Amino acid sequence: MKPIKNFRLPWIAVSMMIAMMAFPACSKRSMQGAGQGAATGAVVGAVGGMVSALVFGGNVGEAAARGAVYAGATGAAAGAMSGAVADSNQKKAQEAAELEALRKRLGDDAFQGLEALVQCKHEVAQGYGRTAAKSSNPDFALAGLWLQVISFADSRQEDQAKALLSDLVAKDGNLSSESQAETEMKAALQKLKDIRQKYNLPKSCG
Repeated sequence: MKPIKNFRLPWIAVSMMIAMMAFPACSKRSMQGAGQGAATGAVVGAVGGMVSALVFGGNVGEAAARGAVYAGATGAAAGAMSGAVADSNQKKAQEAAELEALRKRLGDDAFQGLEALVQCKHEVAQGYGRTAAKSSNPDFALAGLWLQVISFADSRQEDQAKALLSDLVAKDGNLSSESQAETEMKAALQKLKDIRQKYNLPKSCG
């Protein structure tokens, strides 16, 4: 008699079925995590590209598009890792390097304020902007100033935004007047709304 083997066979089959059922669920969670990571990374990258163009010059729209591309790819890799099962698809080294380059161009404080701005957390964004504006690095300081201006404008505090325009003109060699600074501010605000809408976020803050 071999009762032990006869009773073990069904449990082996059950174990295999559980494993087969669990794998698709894990893969689905991994894919969802990747999608969420890509969306977040793309939005922050797009807004970061926009601010980078304001600081260093260039086409705001093109810079935002580039930022969305490499940040989206990096976000997808991060999202997959934070999903239930990492699918070991880590072929995004170049995109990660590009995103890190954006952080280095804008400085840590201004860069961290980007996500808050995207999510309409204006006080948080302004806090990061004020800290960045005190930086001894002129590029970081200018990025922080632009972050404050856009955040004030986005939260319908135009008077506060306009009060900073003279500082922008003084520190931004690409600006020759406050009226030009205001035009750039309005264009950046519209681009911010367009970026939010593109990624299915509320276009305007409530």
